[in-house]
Amino acid sequence: MASKKLSRATKLVVLPRTAPVAHERVVLPVSERRLSFGDKWSYAPAPEAHNYIQLKPRYQLFIGGKFVAPRSGKYFDSINPATEEKLAEIAEADARDVDLAVKSARRAYKNVWSKMAGRERGKFLYRIARIIQEKSRELAVLETMDGGKTIKESRDIDLPLVAAHFFYYAGWADKLEYAFPGRAAQPLGVAGQIIPWNFPLLMAAWKLAPALACGNTCVLKPAETTSITAMHLAEIFQEAGLPDGVVNIVTGAGETGKALVDHSDVNKIAFTGSTSVGKLLTQAVAGTKKKLTLELGGKAANIIFEDAAIDQAVEGIISGIYFNQGHVCCAGSRLLVQEGVFPAVIRKLRDRIATLRIGNPLDKNTDIGAINSRMQLDKICELVDSGLKQGAELVQSNAKLPAKGYWYPPSFFTGVTASHRIAQEEIFGPVLSVMTFRTPEEAIERANNTPYGLSAGIWTDKGSKIFKIISKLRAGVVWANTYNKFDPTSPFGGYKESGFGREGGRHGLLPYVTLTAP
Repeated sequence: MASKKLSRATKLVVLPRTAPVAHERVVLPVSERRLSFGDKWSYAPAPEAHNYIQLKPRYQLFIGGKFVAPRSGKYFDSINPATEEKLAEIAEADARDVDLAVKSARRAYKNVWSKMAGRERGKFLYRIARIIQEKSRELAVLETMDGGKTIKESRDIDLPLVAAHFFYYAGWADKLEYAFPGRAAQPLGVAGQIIPWNFPLLMAAWKLAPALACGNTCVLKPAETTSITAMHLAEIFQEAGLPDGVVNIVTGAGETGKALVDHSDVNKIAFTGSTSVGKLLTQAVAGTKKKLTLELGGKAANIIFEDAAIDQAVEGIISGIYFNQGHVCCAGSRLLVQEGVFPAVIRKLRDRIATLRIGNPLDKNTDIGAINSRMQLDKICELVDSGLKQGAELVQSNAKLPAKGYWYPPSFFTGVTASHRIAQEEIFGPVLSVMTFRTPEEAIERANNTPYGLSAGIWTDKGSKIFKIISKLRAGVVWANTYNKFDPTSPFGGYKESGFGREGGRHGLLPYVTLTAP
């Protein structure tokens, strides 16, 4: 229940072009603040209960249907980014562990999974999806504790989509002959899958569900900073009775992923992560018979036209980049505003970020959670500093940040040009770059002026304009009058340096099969 006690007004800070540059957040003295807004409501804490969560002190590798200690005997700490407290120790797999996992997956493929009828594979996927639904609240809390995202996002977006992907691909398991009319679909074999830290469980579902539905077995490597929920997913596989070795999970950092990519008995690599690593993977598999799909970075453009519903568009911007801490590869981190409505959009955007609450991600009132790691926070600060050095003006909330943990306030830049690093590089934080345009043609040119091509958004009340703009944008996914909406039936993927291949929908089956004449 909301308390009606009013807090002090949240201030916003506009940093002049000559502002000092530092990694710490710069807040001007009260007398120098340019902007102030009315009081906002303060809410009593509403923390999600987590005392029932059974965190293990140490998580092992999941190989051959069992939890086993790493051959190296090494472990690394998993840190709660909101508190900097140690949650657990995670096993660090080396090349020997990866080899055991691949061999286990190969045995399961040859002896069990590839021989199983599609309807039987589908039953396992349905069972996994139902158990995920039953445990969704626990998994959401773990996702928030391990990754820093708000419980609202974990509970209301991530977990429902995780279950939905397993349900959806369970339905395809016995219908592959209809997915590719006139062609026979055969599984590839063993799939090595590497996922990032921003959507740990959802990325696992995106990759595991279609691969398993098609008859492949998998070796999954989660991100080192967000491995805990993957290990709880392994427990769900055990509970569902999934045959031993069908899914193996090896945890670790870059060397673990490299060992998986380089293994000679892996037939397919699926990677979601940075563009720089994606380029290295492309080189690594060149000359081999491994199939490769890459879902890489993005620098999405949100385009607001003068005829748009401005309030609705501003809410879409807020949900597209601030509610997820900007931790989304398709976050609309470039905002293109038609000149006629630029003052109104900036005013409403400033007012809106003043109301956003930053703090305990487990609090159901929190709008913006913690940055995933110290390294990611340092990257955000470095890019913000570059924007100031290059002459852009920074507007950011003066919301009080917690004393411990990794935090960055919701911010946006004005006075941005296409040559600024903040307009070209993926920032992965709650920082928006705002630019203007005059004509639709200029909007298209500016939106496409990036090495990425993952997603985009259009805000207008003209349907004809939507279709005209979409046809000219080089982006894999374009949302119209909404943003960051996902569905397992819809394919997702990008162009240019955002990668190749599609995940989701019927298209998501194609990377995991070989098509032959019937």
